[in-house]
Amino acid sequence: MTDIAEFEEDVPAQDRGRTRIGQAVLWILLLGFVLLAPFFLYPVFVMQLLCFALFACAFNLLIGFTGLLSFGHAAFFGGAAYICGHVLTAWGFPPLLGIIAGGLFAAVLGLVVGALAIRRQGIYFAMITLALAQIVYFFALQLPFTGGEDGLQGIPRGYLLGFINLNDSLNMYYFVAVVFLVGFLAIYRTIHSPFGQVLQAIRENEPRALSLGYNVDRFKLIAFVLSATLAGVAGSTKAIVFQFASLTDVHWSTSGEVILMTLVGGMGTIFGPVLGAFIVVALQHVLTGIGSWVQVVIGATFVACVLVFRRGIIGEIARLLKLHSV
Repeated sequence: MTDIAEFEEDVPAQDRGRTRIGQAVLWILLLGFVLLAPFFLYPVFVMQLLCFALFACAFNLLIGFTGLLSFGHAAFFGGAAYICGHVLTAWGFPPLLGIIAGGLFAAVLGLVVGALAIRRQGIYFAMITLALAQIVYFFALQLPFTGGEDGLQGIPRGYLLGFINLNDSLNMYYFVAVVFLVGFLAIYRTIHSPFGQVLQAIRENEPRALSLGYNVDRFKLIAFVLSATLAGVAGSTKAIVFQFASLTDVHWSTSGEVILMTLVGGMGTIFGPVLGAFIVVALQHVLTGIGSWVQVVIGATFVACVLVFRRGIIGEIARLLKLHSV
Protein backbone atom coordinates (compact mmCIF):
# COMPACT_ATOMS: atom_id res chain seq x y z
CA MET A 1 0.00 0.00 0.00
CA THR A 2 3.06 2.27 0.24
CA ASP A 3 3.06 3.06 -3.47
CA ILE A 4 -0.68 3.77 -3.51
CA ALA A 5 -0.43 6.25 -0.63
CA GLU A 6 2.62 8.11 -1.96
CA PHE A 7 0.64 11.21 -2.85
CA GLU A 8 -0.42 11.65 0.79
CA GLU A 9 3.20 11.40 1.98
CA ASP A 10 4.20 14.10 -0.54
CA VAL A 11 1.80 16.59 1.05
CA PRO A 12 3.74 19.01 3.32
CA ALA A 13 3.01 18.73 7.03
CA GLN A 14 1.79 22.35 7.09
CA ASP A 15 -0.77 21.61 4.37
CA ARG A 16 -1.91 18.48 6.18
CA GLY A 17 -2.46 20.56 9.30
CA ARG A 18 -4.53 23.11 7.38
CA THR A 19 -6.53 20.27 5.83
CA ARG A 20 -7.40 18.84 9.25
CA ILE A 21 -8.49 22.28 10.45
CA GLY A 22 -10.53 22.80 7.27
CA GLN A 23 -12.24 19.45 7.65
CA ALA A 24 -12.99 20.16 11.32
CA VAL A 25 -14.58 23.51 10.41
CA LEU A 26 -16.71 21.91 7.70
CA TRP A 27 -17.79 19.13 10.06
CA ILE A 28 -18.86 21.70 12.66
CA LEU A 29 -20.79 23.71 10.06
CA LEU A 30 -22.48 20.59 8.71
CA LEU A 31 -23.45 19.22 12.13
CA GLY A 32 -24.64 22.65 13.27
CA PHE A 33 -26.81 23.00 10.20
CA VAL A 34 -28.26 19.49 10.52
CA LEU A 35 -29.10 19.94 14.19
CA LEU A 36 -30.55 23.46 14.01
CA ALA A 37 -32.06 23.69 10.51
CA PRO A 38 -35.61 22.49 11.38
CA PHE A 39 -35.99 25.40 13.81
CA PHE A 40 -35.30 27.98 11.08
CA LEU A 41 -36.39 26.28 7.85
CA TYR A 42 -39.36 24.21 6.73
CA PRO A 43 -38.47 20.66 7.94
CA VAL A 44 -39.69 18.87 4.78
CA PHE A 45 -37.52 21.15 2.65
CA VAL A 46 -34.44 20.37 4.75
CA MET A 47 -35.24 16.64 4.63
CA GLN A 48 -35.26 16.87 0.85
CA LEU A 49 -31.90 18.63 1.00
CA LEU A 50 -30.42 15.85 3.11
CA CYS A 51 -31.78 13.07 0.89
CA PHE A 52 -30.30 14.62 -2.24
CA ALA A 53 -27.07 15.45 -0.40
CA LEU A 54 -26.62 11.75 0.43
CA PHE A 55 -27.49 10.87 -3.17
CA ALA A 56 -24.85 13.30 -4.47
CA CYS A 57 -22.22 12.01 -2.03
CA ALA A 58 -22.93 8.43 -3.14
CA PHE A 59 -22.57 9.45 -6.79
CA ASN A 60 -19.35 11.35 -6.00
CA LEU A 61 -17.84 8.20 -4.49
CA LEU A 62 -18.07 6.69 -7.96
CA ILE A 63 -17.10 9.60 -10.21
CA GLY A 64 -14.97 11.70 -7.87
CA PHE A 65 -12.92 8.96 -6.23
CA THR A 66 -13.06 6.12 -8.77
CA GLY A 67 -13.32 8.05 -12.03
CA LEU A 68 -16.46 6.32 -13.30
CA LEU A 69 -19.22 8.50 -14.78
CA SER A 70 -22.66 6.93 -14.45
CA PHE A 71 -25.61 8.42 -16.35
CA GLY A 72 -28.02 5.98 -14.73
CA HIS A 73 -27.84 6.53 -10.99
CA ALA A 74 -31.51 7.53 -10.89
CA ALA A 75 -32.28 3.82 -11.39
CA PHE A 76 -30.91 3.05 -7.91
CA PHE A 77 -32.38 6.16 -6.31
CA GLY A 78 -35.86 5.77 -7.78
CA GLY A 79 -35.95 1.97 -7.91
CA ALA A 80 -35.22 1.77 -4.19
CA ALA A 81 -37.93 4.37 -3.55
CA TYR A 82 -40.50 2.12 -5.25
CA ILE A 83 -39.33 -0.98 -3.39
CA CYS A 84 -39.33 0.81 -0.04
CA GLY A 85 -42.78 2.24 -0.71
CA HIS A 86 -44.15 -1.14 -1.75
CA VAL A 87 -42.91 -3.07 1.31
CA LEU A 88 -44.22 -0.34 3.61
CA THR A 89 -47.61 -0.13 1.90
CA ALA A 90 -48.32 -3.74 0.95
CA TRP A 91 -46.38 -5.69 3.55
CA GLY A 92 -46.58 -3.35 6.52
CA PHE A 93 -42.83 -3.16 7.11
CA PRO A 94 -41.57 -0.56 9.62
CA PRO A 95 -39.74 2.40 8.03
CA LEU A 96 -36.23 1.27 8.95
CA LEU A 97 -36.77 -2.14 7.32
CA GLY A 98 -38.25 -0.38 4.31
CA ILE A 99 -35.07 1.64 3.86
CA ILE A 100 -32.96 -1.50 4.28
CA ALA A 101 -35.09 -3.29 1.67
CA GLY A 102 -34.65 -0.38 -0.74
CA GLY A 103 -30.90 -0.31 -0.11
CA LEU A 104 -30.60 -4.07 -0.69
CA PHE A 105 -32.55 -3.81 -3.94
CA ALA A 106 -30.23 -1.01 -5.09
CA ALA A 107 -27.19 -3.12 -4.12
CA VAL A 108 -28.38 -6.10 -6.19
CA LEU A 109 -29.29 -3.85 -9.12
CA GLY A 110 -25.92 -2.12 -8.79
CA LEU A 111 -24.17 -5.50 -8.87
CA VAL A 112 -25.93 -6.42 -12.12
CA VAL A 113 -25.47 -3.02 -13.79
CA GLY A 114 -21.90 -2.67 -12.55
CA ALA A 115 -20.87 -6.15 -13.69
CA LEU A 116 -22.01 -5.26 -17.21
CA ALA A 117 -20.80 -1.65 -17.30
CA ILE A 118 -17.24 -2.04 -15.96
CA ARG A 119 -16.38 -4.10 -19.04
CA ARG A 120 -16.13 -0.77 -20.85
CA GLN A 121 -14.58 2.60 -20.07
CA GLY A 122 -15.29 6.27 -20.65
CA ILE A 123 -18.36 7.24 -22.64
CA TYR A 124 -19.21 3.58 -23.32
CA PHE A 125 -19.44 2.93 -19.57
CA ALA A 126 -21.70 5.97 -19.18
CA MET A 127 -23.96 4.93 -22.07
CA ILE A 128 -24.37 1.39 -20.72
CA THR A 129 -25.49 2.76 -17.34
CA LEU A 130 -27.94 5.11 -19.07
CA ALA A 131 -29.38 2.32 -21.24
CA LEU A 132 -29.87 -0.03 -18.29
CA ALA A 133 -31.41 2.79 -16.25
CA GLN A 134 -33.96 3.36 -19.02
CA ILE A 135 -34.94 -0.30 -18.70
CA VAL A 136 -35.62 0.30 -15.02
CA TYR A 137 -37.70 3.35 -15.97
CA PHE A 138 -39.74 1.15 -18.33
CA PHE A 139 -40.42 -1.38 -15.57
CA ALA A 140 -41.40 1.43 -13.18
CA LEU A 141 -43.93 2.58 -15.77
CA GLN A 142 -45.36 -0.88 -16.49
CA LEU A 143 -45.31 -2.92 -13.26
CA PRO A 144 -48.69 -3.02 -11.48
CA PHE A 145 -47.53 -2.04 -8.00
CA THR A 146 -45.75 1.15 -9.11
CA GLY A 147 -48.91 3.04 -10.04
CA GLY A 148 -47.66 3.84 -13.56
CA GLU A 149 -47.76 7.54 -14.39
CA ASP A 150 -49.55 8.30 -11.12
CA GLY A 151 -46.70 6.93 -9.04
CA LEU A 152 -46.86 4.98 -5.79
CA GLN A 153 -48.90 7.13 -3.41
CA GLY A 154 -49.87 6.98 0.25
CA ILE A 155 -46.63 5.48 1.56
CA PRO A 156 -47.01 5.33 5.36
CA ARG A 157 -44.31 6.78 7.59
CA GLY A 158 -45.28 4.52 10.48
CA TYR A 159 -43.38 4.17 13.74
CA LEU A 160 -39.65 3.90 14.31
CA LEU A 161 -38.71 1.15 16.79
CA GLY A 162 -42.40 0.68 17.43
CA PHE A 163 -43.01 3.86 19.42
CA ILE A 164 -41.50 6.92 17.68
CA ASN A 165 -44.23 8.42 15.51
CA LEU A 166 -42.67 9.55 12.23
CA ASN A 167 -45.82 11.41 11.25
CA ASP A 168 -44.51 14.08 13.61
CA SER A 169 -42.38 16.32 11.39
CA LEU A 170 -39.61 16.85 13.97
CA ASN A 171 -39.29 13.13 14.67
CA MET A 172 -39.18 12.44 10.95
CA TYR A 173 -36.58 15.13 10.43
CA TYR A 174 -34.13 13.76 12.97
CA PHE A 175 -34.64 10.24 11.61
CA VAL A 176 -33.65 11.53 8.15
CA ALA A 177 -30.74 13.44 9.70
CA VAL A 178 -29.42 10.26 11.31
CA VAL A 179 -29.74 8.33 8.03
CA PHE A 180 -27.86 11.09 6.22
CA LEU A 181 -25.07 11.31 8.82
CA VAL A 182 -24.61 7.53 8.94
CA GLY A 183 -24.42 7.39 5.14
CA PHE A 184 -22.06 10.36 4.97
CA LEU A 185 -19.80 8.85 7.65
CA ALA A 186 -19.71 5.58 5.72
CA ILE A 187 -18.56 7.46 2.62
CA TYR A 188 -16.03 9.51 4.61
CA ARG A 189 -14.59 6.35 6.18
CA THR A 190 -14.44 4.58 2.81
CA ILE A 191 -12.52 7.46 1.23
CA HIS A 192 -9.97 7.48 4.07
CA SER A 193 -9.51 3.70 4.16
CA PRO A 194 -6.91 1.65 2.24
CA PHE A 195 -9.76 0.65 -0.08
CA GLY A 196 -10.42 4.33 -0.80
CA GLN A 197 -6.74 4.91 -1.52
CA VAL A 198 -6.83 2.13 -4.12
CA LEU A 199 -9.91 3.70 -5.73
CA GLN A 200 -8.12 7.03 -6.01
CA ALA A 201 -5.07 5.29 -7.47
CA ILE A 202 -7.31 3.69 -10.11
CA ARG A 203 -8.77 7.11 -10.90
CA GLU A 204 -5.34 8.72 -11.23
CA ASN A 205 -3.47 5.93 -13.03
CA GLU A 206 -5.28 2.69 -13.72
CA PRO A 207 -2.35 0.97 -15.53
CA ARG A 208 -0.12 1.63 -12.53
CA ALA A 209 -2.69 0.16 -10.15
CA LEU A 210 -2.82 -2.92 -12.39
CA SER A 211 0.96 -3.18 -12.38
CA LEU A 212 0.92 -3.15 -8.57
CA GLY A 213 -1.21 -6.27 -8.61
CA TYR A 214 -4.65 -4.85 -7.80
CA ASN A 215 -7.73 -6.41 -9.36
CA VAL A 216 -9.01 -3.14 -10.80
CA ASP A 217 -12.33 -4.50 -12.04
CA ARG A 218 -13.14 -5.96 -8.63
CA PHE A 219 -12.45 -2.64 -6.91
CA LYS A 220 -14.55 -0.79 -9.47
CA LEU A 221 -17.44 -3.19 -9.00
CA ILE A 222 -17.33 -2.90 -5.20
CA ALA A 223 -17.29 0.90 -5.49
CA PHE A 224 -20.22 0.78 -7.92
CA VAL A 225 -22.29 -1.44 -5.62
CA LEU A 226 -21.50 0.71 -2.58
CA SER A 227 -22.45 3.88 -4.48
CA ALA A 228 -25.68 2.28 -5.73
CA THR A 229 -26.59 1.07 -2.23
CA LEU A 230 -26.21 4.50 -0.65
CA ALA A 231 -28.13 6.08 -3.55
CA GLY A 232 -30.89 3.56 -2.82
CA VAL A 233 -30.89 4.49 0.86
CA ALA A 234 -31.29 8.14 -0.15
CA GLY A 235 -34.17 7.32 -2.52
CA SER A 236 -35.93 5.14 0.06
CA THR A 237 -35.67 7.87 2.67
CA LYS A 238 -37.07 10.45 0.25
CA ALA A 239 -40.03 8.17 -0.52
CA ILE A 240 -40.90 8.00 3.19
CA VAL A 241 -40.48 11.76 3.63
CA PHE A 242 -42.88 12.63 0.79
CA GLN A 243 -44.95 9.44 1.13
CA PHE A 244 -44.70 9.17 -2.63
CA ALA A 245 -42.50 7.53 -5.29
CA SER A 246 -42.82 8.78 -8.86
CA LEU A 247 -41.41 8.25 -12.34
CA THR A 248 -39.37 11.42 -11.86
CA ASP A 249 -37.24 9.55 -9.33
CA VAL A 250 -36.11 7.03 -11.99
CA HIS A 251 -36.01 9.45 -14.92
CA TRP A 252 -32.72 10.29 -16.64
CA SER A 253 -33.15 13.94 -15.64
CA THR A 254 -32.63 12.95 -12.00
CA SER A 255 -29.32 11.37 -13.00
CA GLY A 256 -28.46 14.67 -14.65
CA GLU A 257 -29.36 16.61 -11.52
CA VAL A 258 -27.05 14.58 -9.31
CA ILE A 259 -24.20 15.13 -11.80
CA LEU A 260 -24.93 18.86 -11.64
CA MET A 261 -24.92 18.84 -7.83
CA THR A 262 -21.57 17.06 -7.73
CA LEU A 263 -19.88 19.32 -10.26
CA VAL A 264 -21.17 22.55 -8.69
CA GLY A 265 -20.06 21.57 -5.20
CA GLY A 266 -16.78 19.99 -6.21
CA MET A 267 -16.18 16.59 -7.77
CA GLY A 268 -13.64 14.55 -5.83
CA THR A 269 -14.13 16.54 -2.63
CA ILE A 270 -15.80 15.18 0.49
CA PHE A 271 -18.13 18.03 1.39
CA GLY A 272 -18.59 19.48 -2.11
CA PRO A 273 -21.57 17.32 -3.17
CA VAL A 274 -23.39 18.30 0.03
CA LEU A 275 -23.05 21.98 -0.82
CA GLY A 276 -23.93 21.33 -4.47
CA ALA A 277 -27.11 19.49 -3.48
CA PHE A 278 -28.10 22.32 -1.13
CA ILE A 279 -27.59 24.92 -3.88
CA VAL A 280 -29.53 23.06 -6.58
CA VAL A 281 -32.46 22.04 -4.36
CA ALA A 282 -32.63 25.50 -2.79
CA LEU A 283 -32.73 27.12 -6.24
CA GLN A 284 -35.53 24.79 -7.30
CA HIS A 285 -37.59 25.83 -4.27
CA VAL A 286 -36.83 29.55 -4.37
CA LEU A 287 -37.50 29.84 -8.11
CA THR A 288 -40.53 27.57 -8.21
CA GLY A 289 -42.74 30.55 -9.09
CA ILE A 290 -41.16 31.00 -12.52
CA GLY A 291 -42.21 27.55 -13.74
CA SER A 292 -40.04 25.77 -16.31
CA TRP A 293 -37.68 28.75 -16.42
CA VAL A 294 -36.14 27.40 -13.23
CA GLN A 295 -34.20 24.91 -15.40
CA VAL A 296 -32.79 27.82 -17.40
CA VAL A 297 -31.59 29.54 -14.22
CA ILE A 298 -30.08 26.33 -12.86
CA GLY A 299 -28.38 25.71 -16.21
CA ALA A 300 -26.94 29.24 -16.21
CA THR A 301 -25.77 28.73 -12.63
CA PHE A 302 -24.05 25.52 -13.68
CA VAL A 303 -22.29 27.22 -16.61
CA ALA A 304 -21.16 30.07 -14.34
CA CYS A 305 -19.82 27.64 -11.74
CA VAL A 306 -17.93 25.66 -14.38
CA LEU A 307 -16.36 28.84 -15.77
CA VAL A 308 -15.58 30.50 -12.43
CA PHE A 309 -15.13 27.47 -10.17
CA ARG A 310 -13.60 24.83 -12.43
CA ARG A 311 -13.02 22.50 -9.49
CA GLY A 312 -16.41 23.25 -7.96
CA ILE A 313 -17.02 25.67 -5.11
CA ILE A 314 -15.43 23.56 -2.37
CA GLY A 315 -12.65 22.47 -4.73
CA GLU A 316 -11.67 26.07 -5.52
CA ILE A 317 -11.78 27.07 -1.86
CA ALA A 318 -9.56 24.09 -1.03
CA ARG A 319 -7.12 25.10 -3.79
CA LEU A 320 -6.91 28.69 -2.54
CA LEU A 321 -6.36 27.57 1.06
CA LYS A 322 -4.01 24.74 -0.04
CA LEU A 323 -6.17 22.09 1.57
CA HIS A 324 -5.41 18.53 0.44
CA SER A 325 -8.81 16.82 0.74
CA VAL A 326 -12.08 18.40 1.90
